[in-house]
Amino acid sequence: MLALPPLLSTRWLIIGLSAFLAKQLVADFLLQNQWMAFGKERAEGWIAPLLTHAGIHAASTAVIFAFFAPSLVWLAAVDFFVHCGIDRAKGLIGRRFGLTPKNTYFWWLLGFDQFLHHATHTVFVVMLAAFQTAQELS
Repeated sequence: MLALPPLLSTRWLIIGLSAFLAKQLVADFLLQNQWMAFGKERAEGWIAPLLTHAGIHAASTAVIFAFFAPSLVWLAAVDFFVHCGIDRAKGLIGRRFGLTPKNTYFWWLLGFDQFLHHATHTVFVVMLAAFQTAQELS
C-alpha cells in the first residue's frame, strides 16, 4: 500500500500535473478524431470508438508512469475503466436530454466531464508525487 509521506515533493507535483494536463489535451482533443468523438455518443455501435478513445488515454497514462514511476503503470488500467465510465455516462446523459452545442447544458456537461477527468488525474499526480517523494526520502 502506498502511504502518503508527511510532505509531497512540489517538484513532483508540478511534473505530474504538467504531464497529465498535457496528456488530457493530447488524448482528449488532439488525438480524438470524429469517429471517436461522435461514435462513443451513439446509441448503437459506441463500443469500438469508446474503447479506442479510452485506450489512447490508458496508453498515455502508461507512458507517463513507465517514464516516472514504473511500479505505478498499473494505473493505466484504472484510467481506462474510469475514462470509459465518464465518457459513456456523458454520452447517455447528453442523448437522454437531447443536448447539442446550442444548449447551455451541453457545455455544462462537457465541463463536468473535463472536471472528472482532471479529478482522476489529480489522484494520479498525488500518487506519483507520493511515490517519488518516498523514493527520495529512502
